[in-house]
Amino acid sequence: MEKFNFEIVAKSQGSKARAGILHTPHGDIKTPAFIPVGTKATVKALTPEEVKDTGAQAVLANTYHLYLQPGNEIIKKAGGLHNFMNWHGPVVTDSGGFQVFSLGVALGKGLSKVTKKNEEMMLSHEVDEDLETLKAKIDNSGVMFRSHIDGSAHYFTPEKSMEIQHDLGADIIFAFDECTSPLESKHYQIESLHRTHKWAEDSLKHHVEKGKYKIQALYGIVQGGRFEDLRKESAEAIKKIEVDGIGFAGFGIGGSFAKEDMSDAVRWVTDILPEEKPRHLLGIGEPDDMRKAIMEGIDTFDCVAPTRMARNGTLYGKDGERMNMLNAKYKDDFSLIDDSCECYTCKSYSKAYLSHLFRADEMLAGTLASIHNVNYLVKLVDDIREEIIRSR
Repeated sequence: MEKFNFEIVAKSQGSKARAGILHTPHGDIKTPAFIPVGTKATVKALTPEEVKDTGAQAVLANTYHLYLQPGNEIIKKAGGLHNFMNWHGPVVTDSGGFQVFSLGVALGKGLSKVTKKNEEMMLSHEVDEDLETLKAKIDNSGVMFRSHIDGSAHYFTPEKSMEIQHDLGADIIFAFDECTSPLESKHYQIESLHRTHKWAEDSLKHHVEKGKYKIQALYGIVQGGRFEDLRKESAEAIKKIEVDGIGFAGFGIGGSFAKEDMSDAVRWVTDILPEEKPRHLLGIGEPDDMRKAIMEGIDTFDCVAPTRMARNGTLYGKDGERMNMLNAKYKDDFSLIDDSCECYTCKSYSKAYLSHLFRADEMLAGTLASIHNVNYLVKLVDDIREEIIRSR
């Protein structure tokens, strides 16, 4: 079984962009790379074979959701996620920390990984009470949360997150962290940051003690919100953490962002993180955001956006524009979604047919749209990789 390793094969002359290869026990990931999200051990609406045919090299699954259903013990009995979901390429799992945010503070408030500053101003007065409620569930040892399935109470610690991810058997896993709302005060961001750093050390210690570092690459996560000093402090702290001479194999950049701040937040961090280790931007998948982040030295991305958009009838056009198949103009448009795209959907079906499927509420609609959208983002990042290699 091949050990985890990151190799840089080319660097851009005009930016921090680089092309590399992530060597994992279940195969290589050529970077930069977009990694589709299979939250519950499935990329929604797609079979593993269809995911592979899009050109995707790896998938990311969710620790929180798989812990609740079907349970990490069942997946361990199955031989790990690779066997359980019949995906034999590299698998990534997140720590579960983001769900504290998305199923707590953000629930029902319209908050997400990326917001616009004017949206934050409109939302800020609505969430104060919820922020206080969520804080009360977090202590320096871990997080108490209630299952979104049945309301049962659970408690996550860094060690618990590591145990679950060890059972899931992913090639790349993440340290447990607290993902704060962009609406939090700087005072709370500082408190949260120190907690995240402690949890990062606890995660690495447990990972090393269990000997899992030999077969699973653990990434530390940088937080700090939109504050430059906190982002830099976090990058400095996370890169220095070691247990028995072993540090993090790579780094994730986490948190929720104002769209206008994202490039700056990424640049502050990648200026500090060691160049020889890979960097993953968590939960980001918009074409323009990925282009900008790659120029700042990001290697991999994950995001639910392409499949979520697809299930709602929205597909990427040739130049990245969004096309809503429910618009009346597509009812008798017999052209292809994108005549330059090589995906199964674009080679076989017209806009009119996709429009019909969505209007008829047919299950095939989500599958065909997801094939195209995932293929679009995978190909977009693959093309950027080629531009880096060819010094364009």
